Amino acid sequence: MDAANPHQRPVVTELRVSAFKSHRNAVFALGPLTLFRGGSGSGKSSALEAYETLARLAGGDTLDEALAPVAGGAQACVPQQARPDAQGRRGFRIGCTVEGPMGPVLLDVAVQAEPELRVVGERLTGAGLTLLSTALRDPGLPRVEAAWHTAGSVPVTRAPLPDDRLGTALLPLRVAGKTAGQRMVLDAAEQVVIALRSVFPCDPRPELMRAPVAARDGRLRGACDNVAAVLGRTRNECVIRHALLVTAAAAGCRGPVDGLSVEGLDGGFVRAVLARQAGATTPLERLGDGELRYLALCLVLLTGPGVLAVDPVGEVLQARQVLTVLADGLDRCLDARQARELLGLAARMCERGHIRLVGTVRGTAAEVADEVAGASMVDLGA
Repeated sequence: MDAANPHQRPVVTELRVSAFKSHRNAVFALGPLTLFRGGSGSGKSSALEAYETLARLAGGDTLDEALAPVAGGAQACVPQQARPDAQGRRGFRIGCTVEGPMGPVLLDVAVQAEPELRVVGERLTGAGLTLLSTALRDPGLPRVEAAWHTAGSVPVTRAPLPDDRLGTALLPLRVAGKTAGQRMVLDAAEQVVIALRSVFPCDPRPELMRAPVAARDGRLRGACDNVAAVLGRTRNECVIRHALLVTAAAAGCRGPVDGLSVEGLDGGFVRAVLARQAGATTPLERLGDGELRYLALCLVLLTGPGVLAVDPVGEVLQARQVLTVLADGLDRCLDARQARELLGLAARMCERGHIRLVGTVRGTAAEVADEVAGASMVDLGA
């Protein structure tokens, strides 16, 4: 790895929440393991929502699709104190910095939420240059005017782009890459898209994890409702990772744990079971909510894009991508022992460089987080 540029694989190192919900002009540095802590209403979840929105836009979602996970949609993202302009327009602004082979590349997006939802401005900068900028010129048309760096006989290329998508994600379809300037634009766009698309929002739902699932449903979803099928898959495909998961389960579940396996049921369904001493087993549905969330999060940290339901850039080798897990309420339902074990596992896995974790904590994990080596804390106060 180049000592002058350690980020050979693109990663998001800074999240900018310029105007989003309760945040104004907020800038958060993100490390391999970043934990937001603070009381209810302090903006922990909002920061992760901003991150996920950028990730979904980079994946090609429309604004409506990207904001669907946010309760209340686009209108809920507008800062409450924001005043409409003379045309009744209000919106929000979010952005990020992505470190990679090109060095730092900055993406900033301005979204109009009212009276209609649209991107009204976007800026991509890197190497000291504005590589892409968009602006809404005619409110009556569903498009923005885009200008990107060319550095050829024509220094800037101008063309319309749709106003409901991220222009950066569309650049590979619009830029030929014939000049050095165009190639710089494409490299910067690729760096941002690779980092943002390799994101897995995760919030295990114990009430859904207890039901039997189809044995072939082997890509873990964010709610972890198909955890039984995925456990069966990992047990067969990766003995070493599965053994690490069993060790983690023994550290965080009540009573001795000798193994994790699945039992076949009628109709092609399976359920997961914990192997106990003397051949006894405990079905997963009998575990407590904290145990289920703990197990699911350990499984996420010990797997990767091939197992998780994430859509990274297919044209780029997985070795060039880093998976980022977004875990709102990371310590929800966990006791002190489980929180300590989970954070320790997260620190070890993030240190290896193939996975990053951005989570929010409020209870037990917030109290023990300072003990975790390598964790970056963002304290949002009460």
